[in-house]
Amino acid sequence: MLTSTGSLSVKTGKYTGRSPQDRYIIYDDETHETIDWGDVNRQFPTEKFNSVFEKMKKHAEGKDLYIFDGFVGADKENRLAIRVVNDHAWQNLFCRQLFVRPSNEELESHDPDFTIVCLNDFETIPEIDGTRTNIFILINLSKKIVLIGGTNYAGEMKKSMFAVMNYLMPKKDVFPMHCSANIGKEGDTALFFGLSGTGKTSLSADPERMLIGDDEHGWSQNGVFNFEGGCYAKCINLNEDAEPQIWNAIKSGAVLENVVVNKDTLKPDFDDGSLTENTRAAYPLDYIPGAVIPSIGGHPKVIIFLTADALGVLPPVSKLTKESAMFHFMSGYTSKLAGTERGIKEPKATFSACFGSPFMPRPASVYAKMLGEKILEHNTVVYLINTGWSGGPYGVGKRISIKYSRAMVTAALTGKFDLIKFRHDDTFNLDVPTECPGVPSDVLDPKNTWIDKDSYDLSAKKLAQMFGENFTKFKDASPEIKNAGPQIQ
Repeated sequence: MLTSTGSLSVKTGKYTGRSPQDRYIIYDDETHETIDWGDVNRQFPTEKFNSVFEKMKKHAEGKDLYIFDGFVGADKENRLAIRVVNDHAWQNLFCRQLFVRPSNEELESHDPDFTIVCLNDFETIPEIDGTRTNIFILINLSKKIVLIGGTNYAGEMKKSMFAVMNYLMPKKDVFPMHCSANIGKEGDTALFFGLSGTGKTSLSADPERMLIGDDEHGWSQNGVFNFEGGCYAKCINLNEDAEPQIWNAIKSGAVLENVVVNKDTLKPDFDDGSLTENTRAAYPLDYIPGAVIPSIGGHPKVIIFLTADALGVLPPVSKLTKESAMFHFMSGYTSKLAGTERGIKEPKATFSACFGSPFMPRPASVYAKMLGEKILEHNTVVYLINTGWSGGPYGVGKRISIKYSRAMVTAALTGKFDLIKFRHDDTFNLDVPTECPGVPSDVLDPKNTWIDKDSYDLSAKKLAQMFGENFTKFKDASPEIKNAGPQIQ
């Protein structure tokens, strides 16, 4: 239905988030040695892919189909021409808003490098087709085709193409990143890394800065460029005062996924999470006032890693060295938040390499090496900001105020921390500022916010041990990177 804002409201039914366990990459001569195979990147045989593809083509015969031709990537030197085929019109509208739209001239000569076939109404039979369930996301890097079926969740299309770009870009010496990006009035570019729900979209949507993009970027020899032409913002508990840019972008042309709408007034109720906590708004980048179009920026001066610590023990902000930046990038500690993936009901501590392992087909070391080289080459400063809990773990403490998180980001971007003393956190091996404009000083030391200090010490030691145990899987990491993480006494 059309809401009072003019936006299109849709419900995705049973599946209101990504289904990472149903995503596969075709195992063949192209991929057998280049993919980091395992629980994230699952193998799927070529013959089974071909069988599913033939069945999908038969299923589509005689049906209305909707086509979007466009690009992934705002940089014309590094973009990928794509074609998306859908059986639902609203999903094609979603693609038009999220991918880069071509000019009329570009459309006339459009020749897709990659094709997505997404038929929501087609399902596989697991015992015959080799899938885990009746839904599937099959990425064929050799044939340059992505097949999606059985799920109405539109984010599968966006994220499957992100995985494709993350595979292709390192070949072109472009560092692909799960991050948002914006640019200041002086032309200073900043990056925000983090998993869904940690604040990438909210904290990069800054009235004082121009948005480059909210989720997926590449860092080439020329600078940063957005992979997308739009934003896919979480909008649970969306508040006009706290996030005015996102609020005002929800208008005609925007797509609302699984947002409860009042049947009488047609007003969206952003506080109602009865369908899912993973309510979403999809809208084109030019709905954000002052957005950079084409969405390209220079080499980043500041990088911010965002984490949502469910244990409530990480400092709210700390400064990283190149080696500690590589350690925390490879670790990717955060909490999976409710709704983003099916089955997540409350925050769950997790490590996701590169702050986005579900979308990174190559080994984490490939991407970390590129990060370290970029930091060194461009003298980029890196901060780790915890947007998670304070005063105790989830269920006891409270989520750190977005007002405080914004103040920390502002201080990082404007160089305020350059004039402030730092203390060293021995447990996490981090340098923590002793003050920050707009943030109470006791908030900067998480132990001060806990009533039970002994419980804090135990929880902090537990998280430090979790970091160490997780990092053992990176056997090729240098001693300098390993020693830059938490040191268990």
